Amino acid sequence: MSINDRVLSPFTLPNGVELKNRLLMAPMTTCTGFYDGTVTKELVEYYQVRAGSIGAVIVECCFIDDRGLAFPGAIGIDHDDRIAGLANIASAIKEKGSKAILQIYHGGRMVEPKLIGGRSPVGPSAVAAPREGAPTPIALTAGEVDGMIAKFGEGVRRAIAAGFDGVEIHGANTYLIQQFYSPNSNQRTDEWGGSRDNRARFPLAVLDITHAMARQYADASFIIGYRFSPEELEEPGIRFDDTLYLLEKLAARGLDYVHFSMGHTLRPSIVETTDPTPLIQKYVAMRSEALARVPVIGVGGVVNKADADVALDHGYDLVAVGKACIAYPDWTDRIIGQQQVELFIDSAKREALTIPEPLWRFSLVEAMIRDMSLSSKKFKAGVFQETVQDDANELVINVSLETDRIADISLEHNPNLDASFVTRFDVIRSRILDANSPHVDAVTGATTQSEAVKKAVSKALAKSCKAAILEDGGDPQEMPSYDVVVIGSGGAGLAAAIQASDDGAKVLIVEKMSSIGGNTIKASVGMNAAGTRFQKMKGIDDDKERFYEETLKGGKHKNNPALLKRFVDGAPKAIEWLAERGIELNDITITGGMSVDRTHRPADGSAVGGFLISGLVKNVNKRDIDVMLDTSVIDIVHDDGAIAGVRVRNEDNEELNIAAKGVVVATGGFSANHEMVVKYRPDLNGFVTTNHKGATGSGIAILEKIGADTVDLGEIQIHPTVEQSTSYLISESIRGGGAILVNQQGQRFFNEMETRDKVSAAIINLPEKYAYILFDEQVRLKNKAADEYLSRGFVVSANSPRELAEKLDMDKHNLLATLERYNVFVDKQQDADFGRKTALRHPINQGPFYAIRIAPGVHHTMGGVVINTETAVLDNDKRVIRGAFAAGEVVGGIHGSNRIGGNAVADIIIFGIQAGRNAASYAQL
Repeated sequence: MSINDRVLSPFTLPNGVELKNRLLMAPMTTCTGFYDGTVTKELVEYYQVRAGSIGAVIVECCFIDDRGLAFPGAIGIDHDDRIAGLANIASAIKEKGSKAILQIYHGGRMVEPKLIGGRSPVGPSAVAAPREGAPTPIALTAGEVDGMIAKFGEGVRRAIAAGFDGVEIHGANTYLIQQFYSPNSNQRTDEWGGSRDNRARFPLAVLDITHAMARQYADASFIIGYRFSPEELEEPGIRFDDTLYLLEKLAARGLDYVHFSMGHTLRPSIVETTDPTPLIQKYVAMRSEALARVPVIGVGGVVNKADADVALDHGYDLVAVGKACIAYPDWTDRIIGQQQVELFIDSAKREALTIPEPLWRFSLVEAMIRDMSLSSKKFKAGVFQETVQDDANELVINVSLETDRIADISLEHNPNLDASFVTRFDVIRSRILDANSPHVDAVTGATTQSEAVKKAVSKALAKSCKAAILEDGGDPQEMPSYDVVVIGSGGAGLAAAIQASDDGAKVLIVEKMSSIGGNTIKASVGMNAAGTRFQKMKGIDDDKERFYEETLKGGKHKNNPALLKRFVDGAPKAIEWLAERGIELNDITITGGMSVDRTHRPADGSAVGGFLISGLVKNVNKRDIDVMLDTSVIDIVHDDGAIAGVRVRNEDNEELNIAAKGVVVATGGFSANHEMVVKYRPDLNGFVTTNHKGATGSGIAILEKIGADTVDLGEIQIHPTVEQSTSYLISESIRGGGAILVNQQGQRFFNEMETRDKVSAAIINLPEKYAYILFDEQVRLKNKAADEYLSRGFVVSANSPRELAEKLDMDKHNLLATLERYNVFVDKQQDADFGRKTALRHPINQGPFYAIRIAPGVHHTMGGVVINTETAVLDNDKRVIRGAFAAGEVVGGIHGSNRIGGNAVADIIIFGIQAGRNAASYAQL
């Protein structure tokens, strides 16, 4: 055979086990476990379809301790009751003919408190990770270090009992084992820290106990591997010679393989940036004969057989394959068949590819959704340098373009950037390159940095397009004409653009902000709809008539009856419209003013806004829809009684005229326009707002200029539960999940599930003008939004109500009496004090206990322009302005005097779809 046929030939490990080829599926977190760390049926199926022709499957990392999970939806191996579920995975892989290896780990200081019930993470030392907002861990005592090693051993025992062929010790990715070896995270002065030898004691001890468990419970065929990150950027930090030193010691104790953890098999040093030599070449040159006898696995950037061949040619013995195995469950068969594959996932094929829903929404997969509209644009090839600003730094970014795609994105060296920034840049870079579009999700915890990078790429694309037009002798100022221009990129605008495009219209989205999402991205609770299939599946009896009456009552009978009927009738259809486009809201809760669970949200109970925008953007990226960011609409061009286009001003202060037959205005409300709010409601002077800074009412103003009528501008809603120092909304789903409100004296004072206006008034009438939303672990586990509040530092937590009262400077006797009385009401399902009839879900009695200090803030403007039931904008004489349509919070009349929680998301999707459909139909007349 030729040297490059090696990848498909059998390979024997040091313990005598033969792999059918040199290919392994890399361990990739799927976030698909149950909330308690157990294995789901979807996870078993995911691994089963990817096993078979590949030599081995390394199953994603399993936490060995309940403080060790570094991901939501992580799976655990911390108790014997995990064995049965893990055995299902092992059996599914082995039955298909692949070896099953389980990766075990502890996240250490990289664990977010929100994932472990608000508790502090643990680590070798009380030193926070060098990233924004990182919690300071609790240093393990010497006794706890011994206990942690024992927990790794128990994890190995359970992996053996579950039937796995081996374990991979996860000593990489800055998790606990690496933290002990790092001089940055380990600043101990006892036997576990200080010198390099002492810092190596922990990983060596974990390997020793792994061998001990294998000797006791397994046979000689049990595989033991070790994954490592070769370097750290931190100063001081692990350097490559440190890594070689540790690996030599590990190899001396016995390993069946070592596994590089890098983004690309041929990646050079991240420390010695002037040296382009791939680290694998340095590794091969520097290792001892003993270490050379331990096979080495490479990972990163392997999509086709040629990529694997190159990795072997550079010194790897085995190759782990990551994203390609997600995109192609039969990837190895394709490689055996000499197929060339492209790293791309059809968004309509999630179920066919057996990709679990949580993984589908994970950045690893979302980044593979490609913006096919870029293929219709022509760029001038070259490197375009852009300077942008995030919260703290000026960033110089080079964007390399080919004629039809984004080839590369690089960050100019900046000594002010910390190591965590570089890591997050790599993530957003990968998302943009894989999607071939700047319109991708921001990296969690690095929103402003992500938006800065996305902005740089957008600017580079615009410059390149202009250069290409000039090169062809055209005029870059001459804008193409469109059937429909959508103004605003929140939920209503995106839904309108998608529907108009599906109906055959050529569509442009114009957004004045530098990123897509509008105020929708801040939405938290969910989307109301009555009579949906998801309600029926859960046995919830609901109907449109009841939904109509409760919304009318909540709006104090000021709602426009015709619009309200269209709203109620359209809600279940809008839920299905989203589901058909891969945006499934199948979990259901309740909000104030509703009598039944009808608030639809993501399956994991997370906030609806980010989930919704992410799904809608993926749909935009699949269609030939143009997007202009950082572009303000100056005027809607109105000629002879009909819309003729829009006049805009871009970031370069250029004014452009864009011809269009129809316009959909979806610019949101004006809650962030303090002057406008106070003009109509002087009593709200000084209130914070939950809205993003773009919610200024600009759409109302530009429509008024062409004669649009307005209604209910004085109807402005304040939300009762807003964290005041950050203006962050605390979702109504927390109260809907069973939380209560208490005053500073520790007493309930109102029905928490009343409408927002009434709850807000009750808080304002308290002497202190604020209250606490109080809940327990049962509520937290069913509401992912609570974890976000924990991570943001809003939450005061305690193991008991008595301790919580002390932390809040609250009368503990009052609070204990309040909880005792409320829990009786839950048991009887009757609130004798305040008449609460809904969301009496369970007693508040399971620690930890949590409290967030809140007060009202300006949240929603019910008033806006007047439309008819076809979403056409009406003038002051109630005549249709031909070609002008509007949807979302820019419109008035639907919600009356008070909006019910969950109705805004329904509003934007229902009327966004309708506005897009009607605008496309009008443009084609």
